[in-house]
Amino acid sequence: MAFLDWVLHPTELWAAFWYVMRHAPPDEKTVKLQVSGDMKRCYDFLEMTSRSFAAVIQELNPKLRDGICLFYLILRGLDTIEDDMTIPGAKKRDLLESFHKIIYQDGWSFKESGPDEKDALLLVEFEVVISEFKRLPDKFQDIIADITKRMGSGMAKYTRSRVESMEDYNEYCHFVAGLVGHGLSRLFSESGLEDKSVGENLELANSMGLFLQKTNITRDINEDVVDGRCFWPKAIWSKYADSEETLISKSNRENGMKALNEMCADALSHIPDVIEYLGSIHEPSVFRFCAIPQTMAIATIALCYNNSRVLDDNVKIRKGEALKLIAASTDPESVKRIFYRYLETIEDKNSPDCSTFEEVRKIVDKTKKDIATTLKGGPPVDFTKEYLVIIVFFVTLFAFIYQYNTSGLN
Repeated sequence: MAFLDWVLHPTELWAAFWYVMRHAPPDEKTVKLQVSGDMKRCYDFLEMTSRSFAAVIQELNPKLRDGICLFYLILRGLDTIEDDMTIPGAKKRDLLESFHKIIYQDGWSFKESGPDEKDALLLVEFEVVISEFKRLPDKFQDIIADITKRMGSGMAKYTRSRVESMEDYNEYCHFVAGLVGHGLSRLFSESGLEDKSVGENLELANSMGLFLQKTNITRDINEDVVDGRCFWPKAIWSKYADSEETLISKSNRENGMKALNEMCADALSHIPDVIEYLGSIHEPSVFRFCAIPQTMAIATIALCYNNSRVLDDNVKIRKGEALKLIAASTDPESVKRIFYRYLETIEDKNSPDCSTFEEVRKIVDKTKKDIATTLKGGPPVDFTKEYLVIIVFFVTLFAFIYQYNTSGLN
């Protein structure tokens, strides 16, 4: 299947080749970053927890790179505790609410993670993160500790409470992702690489986080329900099922699809803020760092919309597609064109039979118009469809073979 994906999407094969040639192996990267000791181990953990995210962090301007690496690892540690279903509720809440103090405790580590926690080793060796965190400039430390405190408090709240209303849903997403947007934006401004206004317009920063988090929550419904939890707001799913298990059941598929499309529509509402925020970022490495997750998210929500497989499995965009997005997310113009094309994909999938047809049509139409008015040359037209590329490839191949055979006969 993977081979067939490459054959059917040859431009993604080129993107994969470009990525491999451009990105060094993990050990070589840390040499190029000129880090050693505990900070080298931190970058090792970054590679272990998220290879794709590690790549964009390691390409950040040196003024930000270490700080954002450590910010990511601290929040990853916090998230690992929140996700661990084996930690008793009271102990989990205590850890979450005190994590902003823990990051100042020399030698602290946690060895009680459940057997299935893939990032447990990070917490076992967390003292290396603490050691390097305390070397950061004081203002960076203050921002990271503040976000950690607020996020931990919010996570602790939702170990007791369920996501019932849409207000709960937006609040939960703010705690676990919107605050990340706040912290990153403040770090961008504090570094001097971005204008102070980036760290002050936190409503847009919040939307950046909410679009990513809502996309992930929408996509992960099957995995979450199987694990005994659900982050879809009850205000949506209870209209279509009497339990989370029924929501993803094949016997309730028509209603499950209505809930899925309603979740997608809610996520799409954040796109205008995302486009506006990205337009305010000027430093090239910061722009790519911000843009790549967002283009991945629009590709993912386009894949999820009106797709029954989401209820049965954890769907993901193709690796080649992801690499192509990484290669293309270089500037505001390119990113707008990516969003425009995926909005067209959603438009094509938005059947009049969908319960969210009108809502999604309005969001897509307005967003496409807003993007088109700011694009140089107007809305994008894709003259290089994948299948045309395939035809050109095979015509060229056959011409080469014919020429070779002809030359051989002569």
